[in-house]
Parts: sequence; structure tokens; C-alpha cells
Amino acid sequence: MMIAKRIVRSALLVAGAVATLVQVALAQAVSGAMGGGAMGGGAMSGGAMGGGAMKSDKAAMKDGMMAKDDGAVEYTVVVKSRWTAANFPVEYPPKGLVTGPHHSGLIGASHNASYAIVREGAAPTPGLERLSEEGKHAPLDAEIKAAIAKGSAGMLFESGPLRDFGDSIVTTVKVSGTHPLVDFVMMIAPSPDWFTGATNVDLRENGGWARSRTVEMSAWDSGGDDGETYLAPDKDNVPKKATMKAMNRHFLQGGKPGVIATVTFTRK
Repeated sequence: MMIAKRIVRSALLVAGAVATLVQVALAQAVSGAMGGGAMGGGAMSGGAMGGGAMKSDKAAMKDGMMAKDDGAVEYTVVVKSRWTAANFPVEYPPKGLVTGPHHSGLIGASHNASYAIVREGAAPTPGLERLSEEGKHAPLDAEIKAAIAKGSAGMLFESGPLRDFGDSIVTTVKVSGTHPLVDFVMMIAPSPDWFTGATNVDLRENGGWARSRTVEMSAWDSGGDDGETYLAPDKDNVPKKATMKAMNRHFLQGGKPGVIATVTFTRK
């Protein structure tokens, strides 16, 4: 009898231990499911030149970088530059570790029709002007976050700079029924206030979402500076001029604006 009781007691202890282990495993699984989920894509930068860890959707919303959009669709964004001396030989900037030809990190947003980073024919915002003249993401990032707070933008996305034009910028953006459009910009550097980017890219297609879309991008003049060459000294415009497609000889091919870069959006 004593032996039988000991066997039963041992069995009960083992069963209790197994139940405890199962509870711990379930708790860890639930915690991981609740806490995970990065936005994905390439390097998400906290500034124009820096790298940094990508933030989860929850953290991004807390920082004002993303609105809560049900039914959001994620796209991989791949930017390839064509701004080379072979394609645009007029006064093409000389090579240099810091001052040589490059693009600043891109910064952009998903949005609706009430917002756009680039408005052709209108004076640049302080954020667009600084991006086009210095490659800095601030205060454009604050302008986008304000648009998110108002409901006119859905998400802010960024990347680090591109110096090797054999490489690409890769990041991600989420669009939704309430914010189906995408804008982004990046500086053409060095330059007085020239940039490239895409504006009002609509990723809707046939009542759904496009699987892939490629856009060719030309050069723009923000209107913040009146310099006429890549290395022109600062010549601030007061008041600011209208943001327009750059029609100067540096970017023309066959008398028309050439393709500075391409962007491809691919649905995940």
C-alpha cells in the first residue's frame, strides 16, 4: 500500500509539473504573437543619413509615424538611380567621399488626396526646401506626422542615402483604402535645391491593389534656392519660387526631362 501511494503521489507531481510547463509555453507564445511584427523592408532610418532598427507597427503608431488603417496593404519599395555621368554629362559633379554624386535618404508618406509632399506650382514647405537643399529629413518628418495626426496621411517611411548607384534603396510602405496614394522625395546631391521623387502614385487597380507598379522619376527644382549649377553657392530665394520640374540643361535628354531614377512598388 505504501509503495502504491508513493507511485500515485509521484505521478501527480509529474502531471502538475507538465501542466506548469504547458502554461509557461502558452504564455510565451501569446506574448511573442502580441509583441512581434516589424514593418519589414530595408533600412528604416531615424534621420537622413543614419541607419537604425525598424520599428513595429505598434511602435510606429505610438511615435505618430503611422495611422491605424484597417485593411492596409504592404509594398516593397525599390529605388534605382540613373543619375550617372554617362546619362547626364553636363557639369556632372566630381567624385568625392562626402561631396560626390549621391542621393539623400528618401522620405515619404502614404496619403489621401488632401495631402502631398510635392505640389507643382506651389512654394515648397520648409521641410521640402531643407530636404532639397541639405538632404535632411527634418522638418519634413514633422510635417508628415502632423498630416498623420490630421488623418490626411497614413504612414511615414524613410531610408538611408544612396552613394553607390549600382545598388538600390529598399524600404516598405503601407497603403489602405483611406490612404491609397504615395509620395516620396530624395535630394540630388550636391545641388542648390534639386531633388527627385514620386508624387500621388495610386496603387489601386481594377477595384483592388496593383501587384506591381514602376514609375520613372525626373528632377525637380524646389524653388528654395536660385543656384544654377551643382556646386553653386547658396542663393536663397525670398520669397520662395514655385516647385517645378527641373528644365535646366543638366537634366535634359533630347530636349526633354530625363529619367533620374525609377521606383518599383511590389505588393507583398
